[in-house]
Amino acid sequence: MPRKKTWDISEMGYDEVAAYLKKNDVIMIPMGSTEKHGAHCPLGTDSLTTMGVVKRAAELAQTCYTPLIPVGYSPHHMGEVGQGTGTLTFSGDTYRRIVYELAKSMIYHGFNKIVFVSHHGSNSKVIDDVLRRIRYETGCFVCWYKTPTERTYSLLKDIVDGPPEETPGWHAGEIETSTAWAADEGTVDMSKAKPDRAHAPRWMGPAFSKHDGSGFVTFLGSENIWVPMEHHEYSDTATIGNPLRASKEKGLKYFEIAGEALAKFLEEVKKFDIVVPLEKRHFNNRA
Repeated sequence: MPRKKTWDISEMGYDEVAAYLKKNDVIMIPMGSTEKHGAHCPLGTDSLTTMGVVKRAAELAQTCYTPLIPVGYSPHHMGEVGQGTGTLTFSGDTYRRIVYELAKSMIYHGFNKIVFVSHHGSNSKVIDDVLRRIRYETGCFVCWYKTPTERTYSLLKDIVDGPPEETPGWHAGEIETSTAWAADEGTVDMSKAKPDRAHAPRWMGPAFSKHDGSGFVTFLGSENIWVPMEHHEYSDTATIGNPLRASKEKGLKYFEIAGEALAKFLEEVKKFDIVVPLEKRHFNNRA
């Protein structure tokens, strides 16, 4: 019986990966997260969302992907000690090492273009220097593709009902509740869903405010101060937005729109005239 058609290399034989490489030298590496969200959403909300987009894009662009890395950079989602939030996190150093070694593995095998894909915003905070290192060492194309969320959800204007002040793209709000619902409806308990807003950490006092989950606080009307904060210091319920506006149908539409956008990007990446020289493919520090 022949093996099922798949774009996930973990489900392919090594000979199939080699055959694929003769036609397409692009690989997606999905980077997820396991972290505290609103009580109605699963810890794996960002992972579910990432994979919903990646799978759709893979089919449209006929581009392979690696297995999801389900742990991200989430130190601020750990909660208080002994609280039992369930969050998993890598340190920044560990996370960069993982990104580096995943890319080097794929380059070693013959891939010239590496597209990391992630829905978790904080994964993007710690990777600039390692992406540059990968490029400088090998000459490959490498990038970090962020799915639509938080402040970058303009692609979704036709499916989002919440106004900007309701921060529909943020944590366990309208968008993320919808995508988790669409990816696996058994992981969402809407009886626990309730709207909530972010606020500046109370220990900062009344001179400061905060309107969403970014690292910035507002002072004297200007949002120009980035403060390392714990998520529970500015979000009481780990929900930022209005999950009551969510629906499975919105989540399915999200995967369609976001997947098509990623697929179009992949088609452009395929055209890049980039080939890593053989002498730069070696992964000498793999052990």
